[in-house]
Amino acid sequence: MLQNIRVVLVGTSHPGNIGGAARAMKNMGLSRLVLVDPAQFPHHEADARASGASDILESAQVVATLEDALVGCNLVMGTSARDRRIPWPLLDPREAGVKAVDHAAQGEEIALVFGREYAGLTNEELQRCHYHVHIPSDPEFSSLNLAAAVQVLAYEARMAWLAADGQASKIEKVEVTSVRSSELATMDEMEKFYEHLQATLVNIGFLDPEKPRHLMARLRRLYGRSAVSRSEMNILRGILTETQKTANGEPYKRKDQ
Repeated sequence: MLQNIRVVLVGTSHPGNIGGAARAMKNMGLSRLVLVDPAQFPHHEADARASGASDILESAQVVATLEDALVGCNLVMGTSARDRRIPWPLLDPREAGVKAVDHAAQGEEIALVFGREYAGLTNEELQRCHYHVHIPSDPEFSSLNLAAAVQVLAYEARMAWLAADGQASKIEKVEVTSVRSSELATMDEMEKFYEHLQATLVNIGFLDPEKPRHLMARLRRLYGRSAVSRSEMNILRGILTETQKTANGEPYKRKDQ
């Protein structure tokens, strides 16, 4: 699906921006770069800024005109930071990402078009686009670097693709150091912990066994809903042991001392 989306850079003057755009594309799974009359390309600054996305640069298509770059495209969306005299259908980046993916899923060819660093796209070039895309940056400082603009639209396209493909947009981190690390503590281990906890709280004077005021019941509820793992249990028991030693007047000593 994403292979149907091409990024078109028109009249790029700084080769570093081409490399930055290539890196932004690869970060988000886009691979097709088309350059319209770039001032300098290939160039070592583009290679340096690509930082691992050199394959995008190597496969980039270089053409003379925007018309050449859009051959075969069914949907064209051009970025515009300025109000134009002729009103045009306008999208924000999120809407553009969804629309690009929806059309790409039907096998259509999509172009995301970005203009020159100093002036953007001309009115004539924008009129070749079905939609204008406006990135709602702070009006007090609205000028975006070209590669940053590519990153914004590429990100929204990827998020729309993940949603359409039923993939999660975030991956939960899990502890994988050992099987024991991820296993939940057993009920008998939890009971021994509660006994240890109660004895420690009495030892330090925090719990009065004559007036417990439901403290242990509340602590059971707290730890019960925390899904304590066996490795976490070892940590908690270790803390209690060291707390008891200190309460009994033994100086604290680190394990590695």
